[in-house]
Amino acid sequence: MAGAPSTPPPALEAVGLRRVFGPRRAVDGVAFALAPGECLALFGPNGAGKTTLLRMLAGLLSPTAGEARVAGRPIGEDPAVRARVGLISHHSLLYAALTARENVEFAARLYGLPNPAAAARQALERMRVADRAETPARRLSRGLQQRVSIARAMVHEPDVVLLDEPFTGLDELGARALTEALTALRAHGAALVLVTHNLGEGLALGTRVAVMRQGRLVDERSRAAVDDRTFAAEYRALVEGGS
Repeated sequence: MAGAPSTPPPALEAVGLRRVFGPRRAVDGVAFALAPGECLALFGPNGAGKTTLLRMLAGLLSPTAGEARVAGRPIGEDPAVRARVGLISHHSLLYAALTARENVEFAARLYGLPNPAAAARQALERMRVADRAETPARRLSRGLQQRVSIARAMVHEPDVVLLDEPFTGLDELGARALTEALTALRAHGAALVLVTHNLGEGLALGTRVAVMRQGRLVDERSRAAVDDRTFAAEYRALVEGGS
């Protein structure tokens, strides 16, 4: 008799993640799991450990303890697993001398996409910056650089997207393009972690909501359990040390 079908692993999972820098515990035992299509909106004050957490989830920083997994596979040093993750930061990290197209196409080649040129063009169009494709990155405004950076991070349509204050520097058009792109990725099963100081942005996109303070998640719940009218006050209490 055939057994019951096994439950698929989470799209993204943090298992007791901990990162120590000298005497400081930047991340201290963080654990959560996201199914495909879910978005965790992660809030917290400066210095709470949010960026360190994202870097571990992306495989860019080794944890002191614990593990990050994508579809059940540890990220670690496995390039194939890390390639399933896209990281979007408020720092563009573009090659200044390369054009917008060259920056995105270079990333597409690194990910081994079969048609890097077409993938780059599509990603730039998605972020509504295709008209500046041949402009060197150094000549683009801060907001346009951010759009190109986002296009580069999403050119391979990753299964997991990590976002560190991605709306910083974006104008209304860029913010709308990013929201539409993230919504489309979620609809195709991507799991998202969105770090933002803007409660409205996070609540608009999140299916789960978490608050981080001093390296720990001090609150984590479904978006449906959040009352928009009272959440700002609850958040302030949590980051100031209340329960």
